[in-house]
Amino acid sequence: MAQLLLIEDDHAIARMLQTFLSAQGYQVRHCEDATSGLISLHDNPPDLLILDWMLPDRSGPKLIRQLRGGEIFRDLPILMLTARAEEENKIAGLEAGADDYLTKPVSVKELRARVRALLRRSQRLAPDNRLHLGRLILDPEARTVLANGEPMAISGKEFELLQVFLQKPDRIFSRAQLLDRLWGHGSYVEERTVDVHIMRLRKLLKQHGLSAALKTVRGMGYRLERSALMPHDSIANP
Repeated sequence: MAQLLLIEDDHAIARMLQTFLSAQGYQVRHCEDATSGLISLHDNPPDLLILDWMLPDRSGPKLIRQLRGGEIFRDLPILMLTARAEEENKIAGLEAGADDYLTKPVSVKELRARVRALLRRSQRLAPDNRLHLGRLILDPEARTVLANGEPMAISGKEFELLQVFLQKPDRIFSRAQLLDRLWGHGSYVEERTVDVHIMRLRKLLKQHGLSAALKTVRGMGYRLERSALMPHDSIANP
């Protein structure tokens, strides 16, 4: 289930959008200003951000520039909502780093289509639903992984961990976030359990010369580094 964060200070609009998107099968969190939105973003990074232009404590474009200036949210899909329909305002929002733009009053059918399109684009899914990043190919249906073209002996939580990382390369996941995604919210599994499965996944990657791709970010969590998975010739000749 894709997780969406909606930052919108108009409670009536927020309630309508949250109800509609939840009915489409998304998990939707709502914040009414940029400050609380930033806290929510860092506590549990969503798969997509829906952001209002005018917020009480900061403009939407200003918040986007702040997010794009860091490593964690550089690739986060962002859909901007605004009552400003003028072309120059659309351009300003897109130049700030928004991926798409929707004017109010919002058409829920158009919103649904744009959310779906942004999520498809961000997940980098091939037509056969495989996740392909550099020297790794993960097939979620067959639950198989190819590393450098060779099958990887992977199963269980290690497979699920790798799938999470491949869906969001370069994004840092805390232990709590990985626990939530793999075991479910409110589980009684200890956070150090994540470390055990990370260690096992790293050993599997090491067998294929890819252990350097799985990074420990001190005090924050773990991330899968995109550049470490790319063939050397593609890095030298992009």
